Amino acid sequence: MKPKLIINGTLVSSSSSVKEDLLIENGRITSRGILDPKDHLQSDIIDADGKLIFPGGIDPHVHLALPTPAGPSSDDFISGSTAAVAGGTTTIIDFVTPRRGQSLLEALSMRRAEASGCRIEYRLHMGISEWNSSVAAEVIPCIEKEKIISFKAYLAYRDTIGIRYPELEQLMEVAGPAGGLVMVHCEDGEMISRLQKEFLLKGQTHACYHALSHPAEAEIRAVEKVIELSGKTGCRVYIVHTSTRQATEAIAAAKRSGFKINAETCPHYLLLDEAVYDEKQNNLHVLPYVVSPPMRKFDDREYLWKGLADGTFDTVATDHCPFNLHGQKDQGLLDFTKIPNGAGSIEHRLTLLYTYGVLTNKITLNQFVSLTSERAAEIFGMAGRKGKLEIGYDADVVIWNPEAKKIITAENHVMNCDSDIYDGFPVQGCPEAVMAKGEILFRAGN
Repeated sequence: MKPKLIINGTLVSSSSSVKEDLLIENGRITSRGILDPKDHLQSDIIDADGKLIFPGGIDPHVHLALPTPAGPSSDDFISGSTAAVAGGTTTIIDFVTPRRGQSLLEALSMRRAEASGCRIEYRLHMGISEWNSSVAAEVIPCIEKEKIISFKAYLAYRDTIGIRYPELEQLMEVAGPAGGLVMVHCEDGEMISRLQKEFLLKGQTHACYHALSHPAEAEIRAVEKVIELSGKTGCRVYIVHTSTRQATEAIAAAKRSGFKINAETCPHYLLLDEAVYDEKQNNLHVLPYVVSPPMRKFDDREYLWKGLADGTFDTVATDHCPFNLHGQKDQGLLDFTKIPNGAGSIEHRLTLLYTYGVLTNKITLNQFVSLTSERAAEIFGMAGRKGKLEIGYDADVVIWNPEAKKIITAENHVMNCDSDIYDGFPVQGCPEAVMAKGEILFRAGN
């Protein structure tokens, strides 16, 4: 691969923004500073005048080709990684979701085969769909032999992949001392199941009842319990897709008290609210917004931005899990519990956060880089290789045009989905070019 020299751009990290050049050789960053193109005549020269240079985005929470009763999520590893690149993300972390009774290592091998067409670097979290002695015995081999350091537990979905608090505590007791990290979907499964049954018995089947059956209290209760268990076991915990003010406050308090807590929120909780679940709306208009947890109140939404600015949240992830409106989401038209949960934003994460965070002064440009790349690398074992534009790091590089504008639509997005929850959103700031390990995978318009 021919060396590349990026000149005249502004290199942005979590702590600085400096006008420097970047030399890339053999997939790595080999030099940075004020470099003379005459000294690098064998390199491809890329003039990034007026552009910002970011480390490639790392999305630590995506679900590509996720199996569900409505069929797999509509983006597989090929289409999903293509959409990721178009949005400036060069590394993703997906999930292994073992069937109950299936070996963790067998499920891992099958998932790696499914991911073989991924266009960018991927990693995997190991899902814990049940807890027993056989599962417990495979946790340490996952860490030591397979280098899987993160384990995902669901406190919802008790009938299929969810586990209970005592089982979560036992997972923490096994994974924590071995250097593992436990990720938790924090929604109280018993509360959700009870409410779902109550609504259906009353004939309340509209999609809006999905949100009503996943109340804020279900998340708050679960987050508080998970923090308690983290303190009790000493296990490092990562709380996924935080959506409420009270959960954010609990996480902030736990961090101040020295608990080993990391947390994320997602673009849809920052930019959408419960207004999308209007029962007066045609059911088809509500279906795309059925995600778990659901969108919350406007006050929650504004408080999450505060959590980004003050360091409560370490990352902004997407929980990317799109389903087509026609043929998948609409399977739940007559029963909200049959709507596959999830939406797509792997392609929009950086441009949405830049437009509605950086340009509105809710977060700084340096915080933007930390939230979209650097902290994820540190938390999930990629520090020293990804998340920064430093010598020796992988040349995962985004050349960002801060002036580029567009309007997001389902027709112009790259994701493989017939709807888009951000349809009609105007954005400013888009990738001009995206490199993964020094290879240009995307250019604006191509």
